[in-house]
Amino acid sequence: MNPAQRDELFAWFDQYVEPFRDTDPEGRINIQLKIDHTKKVCTAMEQLCEGERLSPSEATLAVVVALLHDVGRFPQYRRWRTFRDSDSDNHARLAIEVIREERLLEGCSTEERLLIEEAIRFHNLLELPATMASPTRRYIELIRDADKLDIWRVFVDLLKQPPEERASAATLGLPDLPDAATDACVAALDSGHIVRLDTATCFNDFKLMQISWIYDLHSATSRRLLRERGYIPVLAATLPQRDGIKRAVAKAIAALSA
Repeated sequence: MNPAQRDELFAWFDQYVEPFRDTDPEGRINIQLKIDHTKKVCTAMEQLCEGERLSPSEATLAVVVALLHDVGRFPQYRRWRTFRDSDSDNHARLAIEVIREERLLEGCSTEERLLIEEAIRFHNLLELPATMASPTRRYIELIRDADKLDIWRVFVDLLKQPPEERASAATLGLPDLPDAATDACVAALDSGHIVRLDTATCFNDFKLMQISWIYDLHSATSRRLLRERGYIPVLAATLPQRDGIKRAVAKAIAALSA
């Protein structure tokens, strides 16, 4: 994969997403959310590649993974009007489907094609298998970190907006109950585990899940960028200020700085 091929894929992306804007006002907001997210994940990926000192050829592949990682979100939303995989289909699988239908990687070597597809296929797992030894693992870890860095941005920005102006699909239909938090989600964060989406019953649980992603960052550059951007204290400040929640959040912040 060379820079010219990468640039062609960026041009393809802009053309591909345009028809999905042709929907109602609520839908346009949700589609634009994913367009902006994709481009900012690409920027985050460039920063990670620089910080982790990837070679130019490695960085090109990593940025292509970032560009294509969520391309399945567009047909997902058009068909199901949701970004929640459990209510529709696995958006990583849908991304691979789009990549193959559009024949996007025909100019790549077999090795590059498999690497890109495998990184995208595994980018949204709850946790990576501890024994996974594929050479693609580095790219999977990079896209998972770049993705998280921008999802944190999305939600910090969203919290600044009045509820009626927020992208409706961003909160996955979870009710915004200011004083609520599910015990299982608090306990998972307190024990240093990733909060599972299927245990979340309200928007505060979603915030707890995002804070728990601290335990799934894979590079020093990712942790540095997260500290510099200050997303976690902003999320934490919007949670119920109960002792158990404050303790769990404090542990996560301490782990980020360790």
